[in-house]
Amino acid sequence: MSAKRIAFQGELGANSHEACLAAFPDYEPVPYAAFDDAFEAIRSGDCQLGMIPVENSIAGRVADVHHLLPNSGLKIIGERFKPIRFQLMANPGTKLEDLKTVQSMAIALAQCRRTIRRLGLSTEAVGDTAGAARMLAQRPDPTRAAISPALAAEIYGLEILLRDIEDERHNTTRFLVMTADKEPPPPPFTAPCITSFVFRVRNLPAALYKALGGFATNGVNMTKLESYMENGTFTATFFYAEVDGRPEDRGVARAFEELKFFSERFEILGVYPADPFRTRG
Repeated sequence: MSAKRIAFQGELGANSHEACLAAFPDYEPVPYAAFDDAFEAIRSGDCQLGMIPVENSIAGRVADVHHLLPNSGLKIIGERFKPIRFQLMANPGTKLEDLKTVQSMAIALAQCRRTIRRLGLSTEAVGDTAGAARMLAQRPDPTRAAISPALAAEIYGLEILLRDIEDERHNTTRFLVMTADKEPPPPPFTAPCITSFVFRVRNLPAALYKALGGFATNGVNMTKLESYMENGTFTATFFYAEVDGRPEDRGVARAFEELKFFSERFEILGVYPADPFRTRG
């Protein structure tokens, strides 16, 4: 029997790769260059699961993913929060004092600004953190380093010169675990849950206000509400939202009933256990 596979966007050694290994050690992580490709791999059954980043505590939401989610045909069955740690790595034998340039994704360079300034290094932006490590391995240079996840050093045979050089320790990325199963098994009722859904309100005065009123009156905590343009229009009538609880809960059920009355589209994208990270100090 072939090994189960989990899709992620990026290169081997990326943060998404690390997230796959930590959450699903029995699955083979499979890299894809674009989110579209990763979603298609899940839909086609080439991969049984996907590990997809949706937001970062510093950089905000991953816009491409939120536009793909509503029409992906996939379901969300889990979430994972991953603290982001960056390592300064170089070719074996490279000395810290000989470095002149560091390469990485622009956002990674920005998040390690203090260390880069202290070392007096010039920066060079590339498309991917793991890709920066791969390029350095392919073209060794004793004056260059890469800022990448620790896994990239292991994969590409680099040495870590400085560990955990990010400026902010709270830097965290949230991932969603995706499946092509149209009716995945429900999470255990003993687990606190999150429900993700999308909706489009009717073209009526105060429709959004009325549609959301049921969440307040029924004591349902809405943790996320984001609007999106559809088909190039500037009318923000399409929304992605998340609430604490599950559709079977009395309050959530009543809130959804009210929401549906004022909406022309409503779809639940997933009901899944809340990651314990949410309740940590």
